[in-house]
Amino acid sequence: MERAVYIIIVTHDSADVLPTCLEHLSAQSSPPTSIIIVDSGSPDSRYLDSFADRAGTTLVRSDNMGFSRANNLGYKEIAGREGIVVFLNPDTFLPPDYIAQAIDILEENHAAAIVSGKLLGFDIEKGAATGKIDSTGIFRKWYGRWYDRGKGEDDSNRYNSAEEIPAVCGALMICRMDSLQKYNCEVFDSDFFLYKEDIELSLRLRRDGWKLLYDPRLVAFHCRGWQNKRKKMGFSLRLTAAENELLLYRKNPSPYVLWALLKYISVAVFRL
Repeated sequence: MERAVYIIIVTHDSADVLPTCLEHLSAQSSPPTSIIIVDSGSPDSRYLDSFADRAGTTLVRSDNMGFSRANNLGYKEIAGREGIVVFLNPDTFLPPDYIAQAIDILEENHAAAIVSGKLLGFDIEKGAATGKIDSTGIFRKWYGRWYDRGKGEDDSNRYNSAEEIPAVCGALMICRMDSLQKYNCEVFDSDFFLYKEDIELSLRLRRDGWKLLYDPRLVAFHCRGWQNKRKKMGFSLRLTAAENELLLYRKNPSPYVLWALLKYISVAVFRL
C-alpha cells in the first residue's frame, strides 16, 4: 500500500531557494501527497503568490513566529492522518529517488521514528555542490557541545555505514507520523524560537523508545553555511543559540548543562 507523504516547508525570505526546492520535489519518483508552505513573517512575501493556487500545495502566512511554531502550524494541516511527514528547509534539495528510498528504509525498520542521510553543501549562487559535508547527523562532544558530524569536511569515504544516531538535523527530517501523534500538534517544542529544536525533538523521541536512523544511501543537498551572506552570525542569533542550549539542558537535565552555561556566559558577557 502506498504511503501518503506530506512535506512541510517553513520559509522566511526564501525567494532565492524555494523554487529550486520545489522543482526537486516535483521530480520525485514518489511525489508528495501534499506540500504545506508556512511563511514565518517574510517582510515581503510576494514571492509566494505564485504558489498560492498551485495544485497540491497549501500556503499559510503568519507573523515571524519562529521555526518550531511555524512547523507546528504546518503540521496542524495534516494532524490525525497517517503516513510520512517530511520537515524540509527551503534551501534543501532532494534527488529524485530520495523520498522513495527513505520510505523503504522506514518500512524495513518499524522501530525508527526518523530516517536521515548525508547532507552535502550546496552553493546556490553557483548552482553546484560544494563537495563538502553539511551534516551526517547531530552528535555530542564529551564535554556537551552538540555539533553536525562532518560539517565542512571533504565528502570522502567516511560516514558510509548505516547506524543509529543521537539526533537528526532539522533541515531534513523524514518522520513516521505514528511516532508524532502523542505530541498532538506540538511536534517541535514552541519554547525554542530557533536553534536546538531538532535536538530536543530527537531526544524526546528516543526517550519514548523510538530509534533515529542514519543511512548514507540517502544523499541530499543543503545551502546552509555555504552562502556568503550567512557566513557571519550576528550577536542576537549567537545569543539565541546559547540560550537555547541552556533551555535544552533544562528540559533534559544533565551535567552537560555546565558547558551550556559557560557558552552562554561567553556570548552574553564577553560577546565571544
